[in-house]
Amino acid sequence: MVHEQAPVHRDRPWRGIMVATALPLRDDGSVDHDAYARHVARLIAEGCDGVVPNGSLGEYQTLTDDERARVVRTAVEAAGDGARVMPGVSAYGAAEARRWAEQAAEAGAGSVLLLPPNAYRADEAAVRDHFASVAAAGLPVVAYNNPLDTKVDLTPGLLARLHADGSVVAVKEFSGDVRRAYEIAELAPGLDLLAGADDVLLELVLAGAVGWVAGYPNALPRTCATLYRAAVAGDLDTALPLYRSLHPLFRWDSKTEFVQAIKLSMDLAGHHGGASRPPRLPLAPEQEAAVRAATEKVLAEGHA
Repeated sequence: MVHEQAPVHRDRPWRGIMVATALPLRDDGSVDHDAYARHVARLIAEGCDGVVPNGSLGEYQTLTDDERARVVRTAVEAAGDGARVMPGVSAYGAAEARRWAEQAAEAGAGSVLLLPPNAYRADEAAVRDHFASVAAAGLPVVAYNNPLDTKVDLTPGLLARLHADGSVVAVKEFSGDVRRAYEIAELAPGLDLLAGADDVLLELVLAGAVGWVAGYPNALPRTCATLYRAAVAGDLDTALPLYRSLHPLFRWDSKTEFVQAIKLSMDLAGHHGGASRPPRLPLAPEQEAAVRAATEKVLAEGHA
């Protein structure tokens, strides 16, 4: 069964299910842009709202400049509407991040996703300058809060100040602390909250999240779309059992090996995931067995 395309959220295109896309590689490690185009088109056709190329799941840190730029252009073309594309533009410095934001705008993307500066533990002044610099490129900026990896925490108070600065329109919240949803809503009611980790999706949607920057729809787009739509509608009779079933997989989205795990699940679901580039290595045997068992259980239950 193929879902009808979800309508574009024209005024706020970062809303809905925005899939942080995995990047198919050939056996020699080169990017398979044709396979990536098919992957993007399939995600849109099967109920997802848009895609996020060049995020961590897309292994952007390992790409050359030419590869990274072409991935964005490929995503825009394959999605059929640039509003559906929110490229990651993170970089060590604001100048480089802004160049990637300008490239995204030239390619026709609708918004961008940006980490704070993370080469060191940046203070608030540096964070605010970083986001203001990238916002000046002209596209709406969605902040990405991942204090576990970046060591820079976009707290609710800091997010409120970034929003008041006019630098960010939304936040991908990956801290895992669902309590923050309520404080963000109190301090910055106009700031859109997006679930940033698969394993807190339901909790954050119930707390008011209006989107999901998602990992596991790469492997299971239709089932994840069903879950998200049920959660947004408050249909817990549908959402909660499905969430429980998927949660053993969703937890991998918050683990260090999330790229390899999601790519393996893609392979098992019949969609090319393949290997990852170094420094990511193949899953350890016990990790592979756990991902394989959880994926096969979900597929046996009729989810795809």
